Amino acid sequence: MEDLTIGIEEEYQIVDPESRELTSYITEFLDQGAMIFRDQVKPEFLQSQIEVGSHVCQNIQEAKEEIRLLRRVVGDIAVENNRRIVAAGTHPFSHWQDQIITDRNRYKGLLDSMQIVARRLLIFGMHVHIGIPDRNMQIDIMNQMSYFMPHILALSTSSPFWFGHKTGLKSYRSIVFEDLPRTGTPERFDSVLEYDHYVDTLVKCGCIDEPSMIWWDIRPHHNFPTLEFRICDCTTKINEVIAIAALIQALVAKMIQLRRQNRTWRIYRRSLIAENKWRALKDGIDGKLIDFGKECEVPLRSLMEEMLELVDDVVDTLGTREEVEYIRTIMEEGTSADRQLRCFEETGSLNAVVDMLIKETFEGC
Repeated sequence: MEDLTIGIEEEYQIVDPESRELTSYITEFLDQGAMIFRDQVKPEFLQSQIEVGSHVCQNIQEAKEEIRLLRRVVGDIAVENNRRIVAAGTHPFSHWQDQIITDRNRYKGLLDSMQIVARRLLIFGMHVHIGIPDRNMQIDIMNQMSYFMPHILALSTSSPFWFGHKTGLKSYRSIVFEDLPRTGTPERFDSVLEYDHYVDTLVKCGCIDEPSMIWWDIRPHHNFPTLEFRICDCTTKINEVIAIAALIQALVAKMIQLRRQNRTWRIYRRSLIAENKWRALKDGIDGKLIDFGKECEVPLRSLMEEMLELVDDVVDTLGTREEVEYIRTIMEEGTSADRQLRCFEETGSLNAVVDMLIKETFEGC
């Protein structure tokens, strides 16, 4: 378990500090950032987005230092060019029709195949990679971990606004993203051979060009020996990012521990997990999820306490007790979505919400 490496990718918004609107500025970021980060800074589909990724980290503390450094230096480049960086799942009021698509063949191909569905992807996520070299183990853990994805999503919610409107949801990003095919809860596979056959069928039939076009909430990565967790909104505060990543790592460790004891977490239907995902994206940590074992609704906060108890015997081995404990702080203080909504209620200003997000993105940097 102590050998479970971790990597974190984040998609940031590039914002004009005066208008608070998204602004297309990725070319300048790449020119300046490449000298510092090389392959750690990448363009995204829209020029108002920038993606950063940590190196392979041996532990959660190393991952925290990587994210601190990436945010700090990208933020410095932004300030030098009269721009700002925001970590959140959606922008409170900018419109997708105003965004410029990045001039790369990959994104042109996505636009050709997805049309207006791709144009609407003005959303920003956080991905967590957990190193699992054994590909059959990846598939087994993916099957088991699907159950926990709504719980993880609820902790990361940061997209309550869309085009200047309160959506009534805590993660509207999840709604927009699932317009794409091959998203949501992954299929269940009995082996890596079955998974590979599935991918080969999609490629052979012209559905996808390569495995990266499978966009499930969890997927085996197509290039790296990792299981990639893609369900999270881009999470605003660094402490929240690290707490969620540490919890994911601890749950993976627990599932591996159970497997070595010839035990397993029960596998539930995709449709049941989808019910919980809807509840999580709608109400976040204030909602109730279904406990499928008890067949009843349970407040998410109670389920999170059960989850923390579940991983209690692995966090010391991983050295992540302090980081995982921060989950309780999220439960008490709310997620980014909760804070954005409170800010709007107090000020009546979406500009104030953007200002709050800019400030929180660099707390602890």
